[in-house]
Amino acid sequence: MPEDHVLLKVDNLYKHFPIYRGVFQRQVGAVHAVDGISFDVRAGETFGLVGESGCGKTTAGRTIIQLYKVTSGHIYFDNKDLTTLKGGDMRRIRSRIQMIFQDPYASLNPRMSIADIIAEPLEIHGVARGKQARERAAELLKVVQLNPGFAARFPHEFSGGQRQRIGIARALALNPELIICDEPISALDVSIQAQIINLLEDLQKQMGLTYLFIAHDLSMVRHISSRVAVMYLGIIVELASTVELFHNPLHPYTQALLSAVPVANPVIEEKRQRIILEGDVPSPANPPSGCRFRTRCPLAKELCAEQTPLWREVSPDHWVACHFV
Repeated sequence: MPEDHVLLKVDNLYKHFPIYRGVFQRQVGAVHAVDGISFDVRAGETFGLVGESGCGKTTAGRTIIQLYKVTSGHIYFDNKDLTTLKGGDMRRIRSRIQMIFQDPYASLNPRMSIADIIAEPLEIHGVARGKQARERAAELLKVVQLNPGFAARFPHEFSGGQRQRIGIARALALNPELIICDEPISALDVSIQAQIINLLEDLQKQMGLTYLFIAHDLSMVRHISSRVAVMYLGIIVELASTVELFHNPLHPYTQALLSAVPVANPVIEEKRQRIILEGDVPSPANPPSGCRFRTRCPLAKELCAEQTPLWREVSPDHWVACHFV
């Protein structure tokens, strides 16, 4: 596959959750979890999606894989629109897109053995059964650097890092092309985080995988991603290559995020100026008019409340939504 081949294209994606009230459960509003985001992920790359908690990045990931149905917009995987697929057609595509979930404790069935957990996708998709499926499960345990002799054990017998490796093995079972990594290391100890990231990078090289890496840890995203999109309150405010974004952040929100990342050099750290954002993140059920970030932005003017900033390319492959860039 050519390097510039677009494997995943998200086009103007919306996901709203209705709010119901009263005896008759009338809809009185909606939570604007994802509010018109667009980006593409090229084959073989790691695309980072970052933002603070509650910005909608996990909802975006789950909507892409169709765990949530879209409110509007399109999701193209290998030029097929996932929003129009149903039943068997969607199941066949889903074998090519897998997900690693954030919580390794909640994402594994406590009543199933490790062999059964890893073999389950093989049986659901009719790839292998019985002895053949168990052999494949043992093989995948080796791939994620766990002892195949653990196959008969249950999730409660493993640590968080080991459980996440089991989740990765399950995601690899069907030889997917795209893996959506939904904060796969945020629930783990720092020492284990590095091991999991190194494992994901090794697997990418060996199997030619493409990652959509969702996280709020900017230093980890800088290490693993080739391009990064920054989300705030349901929208993407900036998108650029990792090198460009970290050396030349243009949106005030991106600048504030990066100012909070510690630098290992004490001389540089002492000279750096933190950008402290005032106020709280507005409710996604009632987002501000115009620019979403204006209520906390140090550059905000009247124009920001009246007009939504255009999503524009300010330099090659560097996109931003701000009136003053």
